[in-house]
Amino acid sequence: MPRAAIDITIPDLSGTRAVVTGASDGIGLGIATKLAGAGAEVLLPVRNRGKGEAAIAAILDKAPAANVSLRELDLSSLASVEALGQSLREEGRPIHILINNAGIMTPPGRQSTIDGFEIQFGTNHLGHFRLVAELLSLLSAGHARVTSQISVAANSGSINWDDLQWERSYDGMKAYSQSKIALGLFGLELDRRSQAGGWNITSNLSHPGIAPTNLLAAHPELGRDKHTVGRRVIQALSERGILAGTVDTARLPALYAATSADAEPGGLYSPNGLAHTSGAPGRQKLFSRLRDPQAAKRIWQVSEHLTKPFAQ
Repeated sequence: MPRAAIDITIPDLSGTRAVVTGASDGIGLGIATKLAGAGAEVLLPVRNRGKGEAAIAAILDKAPAANVSLRELDLSSLASVEALGQSLREEGRPIHILINNAGIMTPPGRQSTIDGFEIQFGTNHLGHFRLVAELLSLLSAGHARVTSQISVAANSGSINWDDLQWERSYDGMKAYSQSKIALGLFGLELDRRSQAGGWNITSNLSHPGIAPTNLLAAHPELGRDKHTVGRRVIQALSERGILAGTVDTARLPALYAATSADAEPGGLYSPNGLAHTSGAPGRQKLFSRLRDPQAAKRIWQVSEHLTKPFAQ
């Protein structure tokens, strides 16, 4: 029996400018498509221009009047993040929605970014931290909502404070969990600092539950030449409507968090089904790893040190 369709209504976003990282495929493409269909101007910062062009064609196929464009961005390179920030600041147009969605997951061996960071921590967290820093004035001008996409993996593991770059004992899953905990702590600290400093930004979190996305698919550039066993299991569960959602439903929590008038600053939005792995989006209790404001301050300070001073 086919599962019942799940969707949400996106408000009219005419006149808003949205930036979605990781929008060349999967959940990010679904998010960008819905935002564009609701009238937003959507920027797709991508590493692979060919995939980005295919994504724009897919969006226009579903929403022919969509206003979408590509920008260059490699979140594993601070120079690339800085270049995008400079380009958008030169355009001088406020940004109203930023969805920090891009991510990579569990390369089988430890890899480093151009800047020498463990690649998951450097891409999933530090790249987005620096991106927000670069865009802060535009986000403030747009009274923006920033939604950071974490993961159910942020409900396990911890921050490896003594070896943030996993140079001594690499564990791909633990490093992935750390990167998503760090991103979540940052998103919450961003909201606290904005409220205290009058930055005119609200920040919240989302996670997509479990769905057969490309995170665990074959990625030769990460040393993975075929889909993982986990990816194949999730695909089978999704097809049967057991625990796992679909790529279409997995995009909804971030969309809800980023656009709904009912989505609150500092909240975590996820699927509301069993174990928050599938179902319609709604608010859930913060994961235990995200509840310590001191840890959030610490990851902010460490991220400043590793990237650059965070200033408007």
